[in-house]
Amino acid sequence: MTNQSTLVKGKATPRGKFPHIKRAGDFLFVSGTSSRLPDNTIVGAEVDAMGTTNLDIQAQTKAVIENIRDILAAEGAGLEDVVEISTFLVNMNDFGGYNRVYSEYFDTEGPTRTTVAVHQLPHPHLLIEIKAVAFKPVSQS
Repeated sequence: MTNQSTLVKGKATPRGKFPHIKRAGDFLFVSGTSSRLPDNTIVGAEVDAMGTTNLDIQAQTKAVIENIRDILAAEGAGLEDVVEISTFLVNMNDFGGYNRVYSEYFDTEGPTRTTVAVHQLPHPHLLIEIKAVAFKPVSQS
């Protein structure tokens, strides 16, 4: 069985000792992914000169899913190969905006999904984190 961990070039460095993606045979496990960019800025988070913070769940959701797409591509897979998604929202009031963007990428033929509220994520500007499992046979990568 193939067992390989990968840090994907051009993606934000994980804030701990773990890979972006792990292949275990024909399954790909994407670690919890946020809208954080390689320079540590966060898509969907703006702070003005007065310190007022504006956080946008739709921009963050889109960036998270695009980050997952890029991470999967490092293993020759795509969003169409995702079989399960787990989403962590800091505030369930953001569910509607998250769901709108999610539906631009997936429909009822897509992955199974669980969405839960969490107390907080590793940065106060993060509203969402998603982890994913994909199925992509090694022979098709």
